[in-house]
Amino acid sequence: MSEAMHIVLDETAVAAAGQGNILASRLIHRAHAEPDWFLYAPACVLVEADRNRPGTAEHIAALPGVMVLDLDLPAALAVARHETWAASHAQHAAQPTPDRPDGAIVATTAPRQWEGRPVRILDLTP
Repeated sequence: MSEAMHIVLDETAVAAAGQGNILASRLIHRAHAEPDWFLYAPACVLVEADRNRPGTAEHIAALPGVMVLDLDLPAALAVARHETWAASHAQHAAQPTPDRPDGAIVATTAPRQWEGRPVRILDLTP
């Protein structure tokens, strides 16, 4: 029996998925097809990705297997402490929770953006 895989998309991964990145596409497929794969798109990440490429947020949010994470009060408080809302919401979403005791991995095409942050990353750079 394998452990569940929890992955949070950052704004670069969402944009990459919208542009046909094969690695991002594979993540989306696995989240849809595999019962123990969970893929999350924080709301602030969707906003940022949609600003850069209109229509991206709606496309990603409509995909089966992608769970949109709302900006609830704990997330809003975490995001308010940082300059960039998208990365902060993704970082908050990747932190351990009762459902995800080991936290989640942040999928990105900009791994340097995550240097020094307390998250594990998955580089989607082709």
